Order: sequence, then structure tokens, then C-alpha cells
Amino acid sequence: MTPERSAGLRESARALSAGETTSRALVTEALARIEATQGTLNAFRIVRAEAALAEADAADRELAAGVSRPLLGVPVAVKDDMDVAGEPTAFGCRGTHPPVPEDGEAVRRLRAAGAVIVGKTNTCEFGQWPFTEGPAFGATRNPWSPGHTPGGSSGGSAAAVAAGLVPGALGSDGAGSVRIPASWTQLIGIKPQRGRISTWPRGEAFHGITVNGTLARTVADAALLLDAASGNHAGDPHRPPALTVSDAVGRDPGRLRVALSLTPPFTALPARLGPEVRARVVQLAEKLAALGHVVEEADPPYGLIGLGFLPRATAGIAERVREAPFPALLDRRTREAARLGRLLGGVPLRAARRAEAVLHRRIGAFLTSYDVILAPTTAAPPPRIGAMLELSGPATDRAMIAACPYAWPWNVLGWPGISVPAGFVDGGLPVGAQLLGPADSEPLLVSLAAQLEADLRWYEAWPPHQPAPRLPAA
Repeated sequence: MTPERSAGLRESARALSAGETTSRALVTEALARIEATQGTLNAFRIVRAEAALAEADAADRELAAGVSRPLLGVPVAVKDDMDVAGEPTAFGCRGTHPPVPEDGEAVRRLRAAGAVIVGKTNTCEFGQWPFTEGPAFGATRNPWSPGHTPGGSSGGSAAAVAAGLVPGALGSDGAGSVRIPASWTQLIGIKPQRGRISTWPRGEAFHGITVNGTLARTVADAALLLDAASGNHAGDPHRPPALTVSDAVGRDPGRLRVALSLTPPFTALPARLGPEVRARVVQLAEKLAALGHVVEEADPPYGLIGLGFLPRATAGIAERVREAPFPALLDRRTREAARLGRLLGGVPLRAARRAEAVLHRRIGAFLTSYDVILAPTTAAPPPRIGAMLELSGPATDRAMIAACPYAWPWNVLGWPGISVPAGFVDGGLPVGAQLLGPADSEPLLVSLAAQLEADLRWYEAWPPHQPAPRLPAA
């Protein structure tokens, strides 16, 4: 199947503009697919059926009047750490949470682009883990293999897009939480430059390591969604220069110098790249070489970059726990992380923030020799449902780092990265690879990812038992 035959973001927007379908028809189809899979995949925490249909009708009136907006009438989903006016923001936690009065800035910008928000997708508690399970909502399952997790923490968004419930979704990425589920569900996952998509009403999320990003089946769709959601609130502390990333799709990236980095950054806990995943990433490197790029094995000088991650992550958890309306209902591992965060939230946190400039200079110097880094997104294929759910805090950390040691350094740096499909390993489980670049390199990364996609046509593969969505007639 080509992307033109399936109901992707770009094709949906084109068909709506041409009068070939209606927003009500698209949203009705999305809601039907969500309902049909909620008992099995369980991708959504909140489905806005009545509100979404009303918004679709309003979009159809605008379309009939000749209004043009990038995503006018197109159904999308957002992760349940983002505020949608009139809905609770539970962020994976148990309890009855009050509705919020206003959209977060990223959601506001999606609405300004014309998108219809059909629902909020599941995420693990405060987005801490690379699985999407918990007592608040059960287990979200991988469309490629329902016995496995789609990853986390944006696992609901990834499952929804991979199964064709919606053509695109927003997630957030604090240690790979967009890129990891993208890799484990055969999607494109863009983690943009810090500040590219606002995290307001928080000027910084988790002291700057968490950013909002996009999940879609094609590079063009992920870039379109990124452009639609990008921009800043007046209160945002990080305001990168404006970019139109979609313009880079189809642009020749030129002959690039690519560093193939297979060694996990130092984490103080054991991490080893699985041989099947390594083989898939090396194959992708060979494809880049065949496309004319210069590929060499080389690892960035990460050093002890983890010292810049832990205080920011745990201090962020401590802040969330202080705000939680039902702290007694939180996972014991969350409370343990919050205790550590309270210890690290003073001098260690300030030192971690200061260290970022040093890391920028050191790794930036490495990126004067290379244009792009190619690395595994994860060290292993997706774990089985429940594999990490009941572990102790230290055991969860060991399992998490063993499976996912590659993504988090780019959160410390605040620089952009894209996870692209790298193929399948034994059992038909998807894995991915990251394209990583320096500040404001989204257009270069998108251009290179689109070049790979044009050759490898990842989007033609669909999960078993998940038929590709078709555009309904008007």
C-alpha cells in the first residue's frame, strides 16, 4: 500500500480540501476503529466522541466556505500529559482528576491548524518507563504483537497510529518516550529541538529533558504534524528559530558524513546491544552507504552524561508527586524516585544544568566531523506485557537501561532526533534506529529520513489483523 491509498495526515487533508470526504466521515471512522480496538489494544484513556463529532461538523462548515488550514478536519490524538480543555490530565495516574480549563499550547496550535482531537492516549505514570501499563488503565498493547508492549511512555499514541486508529498523534519524549515506541511499532517518531513544540503550561518539563514530539507512519506526515504543533507561548524559556520542517521532505540531503554509533553510553548499569537489533541497524547503515553517504563507526564522547540526566528526571518526578491529587495511589517506584529527586533537587540539579553547556561543546565538536549520528533506538525488541510492571525500583531501572540505553542522551542535550524503522527481528517484532543531529537540525534529519523511506517504503507494512484505513467517501 502506498501512503496515497491510506488515510494518512497529508492524504486526509488533501481529500478534505478537494471535497472527496468530510471531517465527520473521517472522525466517525476513527471513532469506530477506536471503539473496535479499545478492548484489545487499549490505546486511549479518554475518547472525545461527542466533542470530536461537533468539531468535525464545524470543520466541514469551514471547508464548505473555502477556508484553508493545514489539518482542517483531520482527526488526531494527543498523549494524556497534554491539557485538552474540558478533559482531565491524569498522566497515567489513578484517581478522578478534574477537567482542565484551557488547552496546552501544543494542543491550541493543533486546533489552530484545524485538527480534530479525538482523544487522549494512554501513558505510564508520569511517563517514567518504556512500557504503557498500570492500574489506572490496564495495559496498552502492541498492534504488531498484542502480547508485547508498544513501548513507553507515549505507547498509547504509538499504538493508535500503528493500528490506523488515527493518522498521527503527539507524544512526549523525556528519555526516548517518542522514539522508543516509534521503533517498537514501525513508526516515524520525531523528537524535536527543545522548545520547538511548546510544553506550556509548563515552561520546562522535567527541567528541560522532556519535549513534545510527533508519531506518524510516514516522514511527511510526522513533519506535517510537527509544523502544525510547533511554536511558543509567551512564557516559554526556550524559543528556537522557526523552521518549516515539511519543506525538507523530498529535498536531497547531499552527501553526508554519518557516524554509526553502536556502543551504549555509560550508565553504570549493564547494557548490551542485542545481535538481531545490531544486524538491522548495520543494514540501515549499509543502505545509507549505498545511497552515497560516507558511513564510519564512531561514538560520540558522551562521558558521564548520565550525571546530567538523573537529577533533572527525578527532581521532575518529585515536582509531579507534590502536585498529585492522590499521592497514596501512586506506584511505589514513583514515590521512591520522588524521594531521590528531593535529595538531588538542589546543588546536584544546578550542577546538571550547568554541565549541559560543556556537553554541547564536546559533542558539538564531534559533530563537526560528522553531519548525523546513526544509532539503535533500543538495544532490544519490545518486552512482553507485564515484564516490568511488578519489578522493584532498582530492578525496573536495570531492565529499562538494558532495553533502552541509547535514547536519553539527546534529551540532556536538547537536540533533535528521529527514530525510523530498521526492520523486524525474530517473531515479527519491529525495531528502529535513530538519526541524531545538533541543534536545529530537524530539516536535515527529515530530509535524510525521507530519502531512506523512499527507498525502503516502511509504510507498506501493516500489523497483522489491523486493516489499513481507507478514506471514506463524502
